[in-house]
Amino acid sequence: MIPEIGYFSLVLAMALSLLLCIFPLWGAHTGNLRLMRAAPSLAVGQCVFVLLAFAILIYITLTDDFTVAYVAHHSSSTLPWYYKVTSTWGGHEGAILLWLVMQTLWTAVVALMSNSLPWILRARVLGVLGFLGVGFMLYTLWMSSPFERLLPYYPVEGRDLNPLLQDPGMIIHPPLLYMGYVGLSVSFAFAIAALLTGKLDNTWAKWSRPWTMAAWGFLTLGITIGSWWAYSELGWGGWWFWDPVENASLMPWLVATALLHSLSATEKRGVFKSWTVLLAITAFSLCLLGTFIVRSGIIVSVHAFATDPDRGLYILMFLAVVVGGSLALYAARVAQVKSEGRYQFLSREVALWINNIFLVVAMLVVLLGTLLPMIHKELGLGSISIGVPFFNQMFAILIVPFAILLGLAPMLRWKQNKLSPLVKKWLLLSVVTLVITSAWLFGNYEVVAPLTFIGTALAVWIVLLTLFDLMQKVTVQNTISEGVKRLGVSYWAMVSGHIGIAFVIAGVTLTSAYSVERSVRMLPGETATLNEYVYRFEGVKEIVGPNYTGHAGVVSVLKNNKLVIELHAEKRLYNIGMQFMTEAAIDDGFFRDLYLALGEQLTQGAWSLRIYHKPYVRWMWLGGLLIALAGFIVITDKRYRKTSAPSEQQGVGA
Repeated sequence: MIPEIGYFSLVLAMALSLLLCIFPLWGAHTGNLRLMRAAPSLAVGQCVFVLLAFAILIYITLTDDFTVAYVAHHSSSTLPWYYKVTSTWGGHEGAILLWLVMQTLWTAVVALMSNSLPWILRARVLGVLGFLGVGFMLYTLWMSSPFERLLPYYPVEGRDLNPLLQDPGMIIHPPLLYMGYVGLSVSFAFAIAALLTGKLDNTWAKWSRPWTMAAWGFLTLGITIGSWWAYSELGWGGWWFWDPVENASLMPWLVATALLHSLSATEKRGVFKSWTVLLAITAFSLCLLGTFIVRSGIIVSVHAFATDPDRGLYILMFLAVVVGGSLALYAARVAQVKSEGRYQFLSREVALWINNIFLVVAMLVVLLGTLLPMIHKELGLGSISIGVPFFNQMFAILIVPFAILLGLAPMLRWKQNKLSPLVKKWLLLSVVTLVITSAWLFGNYEVVAPLTFIGTALAVWIVLLTLFDLMQKVTVQNTISEGVKRLGVSYWAMVSGHIGIAFVIAGVTLTSAYSVERSVRMLPGETATLNEYVYRFEGVKEIVGPNYTGHAGVVSVLKNNKLVIELHAEKRLYNIGMQFMTEAAIDDGFFRDLYLALGEQLTQGAWSLRIYHKPYVRWMWLGGLLIALAGFIVITDKRYRKTSAPSEQQGVGA
């Protein structure tokens, strides 16, 4: 009976979503304030019923109700309770329900925190979000219900959660990623509402910006943790593989990064209005495209959900309606949109616009590399492969001008700048960049490749120019404390984000250039050396987990005859599915990681081991955290939290 209550809760949520889609949009069209005022209550109501359904799914999973097909397929009685909770989004149906949870949560938060918006804009934003909710709820109820029964015949034990997903990363990564994906629907809704209202002014950009920053921050966190998870869990010491599913999250992130910079220019200078709207539409459209890629079954990936083609067809049709409808509306209204600000070539506006172009081109590169092999195969032209070298080469070309401009842009003022004083500063900082980079690399490494030097120099360049600009702005006041206080929240967000990008560039460059690995065959008591570290194999011990058994290779790591750490790398056999999984052992550090993976048992009691020394690999995730922090810093700006009850005149006359 309890699973049926969960399904019925989704039916009620669907009904409220339909009303949320119809009432406020019709009310805004006719000027009916009563219908518009119903929107917040409908938004909160649908959220309550979706949360109830999700709570019921968690409950039946924790209580091992194997009469429910989803629980039987993705959980087991021996699974630890925290992975049972995780299993609720470890399969297709549960992941879609998690999407719905995020969709309705974002909608409810927008409804409750948009009191200062004119009623017409508020109603249309919630109406668009209601339409999106209808699309995903219909998909859930019709094709992806997690509450289907196996009665009268059901298993006494579940199939267990995929061992690859039994990791702390699975607990954190999908919810954060979905918060980012679905959060971009709010930016999309604001863009569509502004097009419907016909007022693409600075106010629209001001109210859309904090929601975009929050969604972008969550998406950045999700991608960062996903990268760390791949590195720590998959057992071969990598960090990014240009997998189609990984690309599905990177594409909207690139466009969302362009969007939030464009929103800043639109809010402050009234420029790039039509471009900003197009970016908002594109960012969320790419989220839907990523959902289609993951859940249609058209790709083979360690991340993908194998589903029937009908589900993929539904998502494709929904994608066509959302993208086609929004672009048609954009085409109908774009001629009415006029930018207000004027600026010269040497200005911050132009720098932001050029960096927008680089980000969009990078997205198109990823889109081409992801979709072309699939399209080529579907057209019957055979299989082609676009692999890591293509992406690495294209991004290496794009990152150089992008990073140079990223360093220069903060020092540019709006409208126009004089060239001569800027050139003197840039030349001086260029020399300092080369000196620091040379001392860093040639002081630590015997061989420095040209690309390694360029990548490291770009990271140093961004940090130097960011700190130099910060110093200039702080010291222009009488005291440093006064200078710090005068800097706005957005400026500190920019500092955090740009330094984060520098850390990512340095981490990628240095770990790619100087990571070393060694595969060895070792008997207990034998040693192997990699760089300045000595690895002594102490032997193997048996391990028993809640739903697995296996072996752990014990390795002592020494440096200068002193023990650094004892690593335990595991090889697990999961009892139900009889699947083997490698659990790497990692000694993490700010400047390097020691990474150990246990391989197969060989003859005469020997074991194969893989040892990695990965310098600066943590800098990538530190950079990701700093970038995400930028998004959350902006939403603390008091300007976005000013509330005043919108008047009835706002609702009828807007």
